[in-house]
Order: sequence, then structure tokens, then C-alpha cells
Amino acid sequence: MKLQPLEFEKPVLELEAKLADLRSSSNASDINLEAEVQRMEEKLEQTRREIYSNLTAWQRVQLARHPARPFSLDYMQLSFNDFTELHGDRLFGDDSAMPGGFALMGKHKCAVIGHQKGRDTKENLRRNFGSAHPEGYRKALRLMRLAEKFGMSFVSLIDTPGAYPGVGAEERHISEAIGLNLKEMMTLRTPTVAVVIGEGGSGGALGIGVADRVLMLENAYYSVISPEGCAAILWKHRKHAPEAAEALKLTGADLLNLGLVDEVIPEPLGGAHQDQSAAVLNLRKAVTRHLDELSVKPLDALLEERYAKFRKVGEFAEVL
Repeated sequence: MKLQPLEFEKPVLELEAKLADLRSSSNASDINLEAEVQRMEEKLEQTRREIYSNLTAWQRVQLARHPARPFSLDYMQLSFNDFTELHGDRLFGDDSAMPGGFALMGKHKCAVIGHQKGRDTKENLRRNFGSAHPEGYRKALRLMRLAEKFGMSFVSLIDTPGAYPGVGAEERHISEAIGLNLKEMMTLRTPTVAVVIGEGGSGGALGIGVADRVLMLENAYYSVISPEGCAAILWKHRKHAPEAAEALKLTGADLLNLGLVDEVIPEPLGGAHQDQSAAVLNLRKAVTRHLDELSVKPLDALLEERYAKFRKVGEFAEVL
């Protein structure tokens, strides 16, 4: 897949091209250019660190949407072991935008569900661009109840611009499906972990996001509305999306500071798509650690802590 670089990544690509030309010239001639190659490599590494260590909120949103990022099924098959997909909500049908099933995470038996996007137009149409229908959320609820019944942990992987807002979804009661999930996840008698791996948009994300531990990847975002949607409302134009992204406080660092997420999982320099193996390992380590901590707690204490956690959300103090 040949991808266009993001605007802020162009200096890195220019240096990579110059480095490749320098190496090619060195190999094609008898002139020793090893010192120049080393200086260029050092400059490239420094430029990478300067750019990716000082990303704006809008740049992180762009990375969260990168089509080469690992998606939910990538993590299900690589971070988990023995993933077996289950289909259907037993009410209407199967939603390809919300795959899920049973798997192992270390020593923990899990039910896992997640939003799934596509790599190309054909797959995006099949996956509905990661925007789940009501049957997707009802499938998630079915897996939650199976996890509770069989004493499994429940893990959700969030990556959606939002739930599907079409007529069919409204006819099949998308808001009721999401609302029921919020209610049921709050009282689910099993350890639960949610991870925002890319986009965490609105109620579509929250529909599988009520958990004992809410984690985020470093370049993911989690917000009540997209930056473009916020800009269209407040500034009357989508071009103000970068300002909206800053105002929404939607990055992992912002949300950790506000107490809305419990941990930010580091990504490889440049984003999860630059080193999928490292991203997969980081997620596996973080989820396993939290499941280890949660699995030893009595269920009644777990539910009390979950209730207290979400009761604190939204507290603020006015300074006059």
C-alpha cells in the first residue's frame, strides 16, 4: 500500500530520500562516503525525534486515522492467542464493523470485541468504515454476557469515528443499543478493560468503553465529537479542526491528566504503523498487567470501584 505522507512528516521523508541517494552513490563509486552517511543518519534520527516528540493534538488525530495503523483484528490475532471469531447478535444479523470472539491474553481467558476499519475501499464498504450498526453493539453485549457467564475477562478495542447514523441504524434503535451497553457494562460481574487503539469517537466508542480500566495508545484520540464536527459547530467551518482538536483535550496525555483514562500505552516512534510488532507487544503487556491486577479483586469490590471511577468523571471546579 503506497501512502501519501502527512504534511508534518515530509521533512523526514526528504531526509530518508537523501540518505538513500547517498548510500547509492557510495556503493556505485570508489569514494568512501561512510562519514557523510553517518551524519545523515544522525540528522534523520534527530529530526524524527523532534517531530514525533512534539506532536500537536491535530497531528495525533491524523496519526490515529492512518490507514496503515494496526486495526482491531490485527491486535486480536497478534496480541491475543487462539482468537476464535463469533458472529451475530442472535436478533438481527452480523455486523462486520464489530468483530469479536474468544481468545487468550496470557493466562486470562477473554471475550474480545472491537471496531474494524478497512485498508481499501472494498474492505471499508464491508466494514462500514468502522462505524458499527445496532447489531454490532448487541453482538458486543452478547459477548459480554458470555464472558460473565463463563468467568472470562472482557476486553474491547475502540477504533471508530462514531456509530453509524443512517436510517437503518435508527430504525433498529442504535441509541437504545448503545444505552443498554452502557448500563450493562457498569454492572458486568467480570474484569473489563477497554483500549482506544485509534479513533475514539462519540457514543460509538463509549458503547464498548465502560470498563474497570480504560487505556489509550499514545497516538489515539477519545472525544465526544470529531474535531471537524466541533469546528463546524463552533467556527462554522471544518478548516478550524486543528484549533478544535486542541480545545477538545482529546489526546492521551490530556485525558490522563483529567482522570478519564487510566494509562497511555507508548507507541513506536512515528506511530504504531511504523513498527507493528512493537505496538502489538506494548498493548499485550499493558492489557495483561491490568487483567492480572483486576482478576485478584473480589467481584463486589470490583463493581464498587467501577461505580466510583465513573461517578468522578466530569467533576470540575470553577475559579472566579
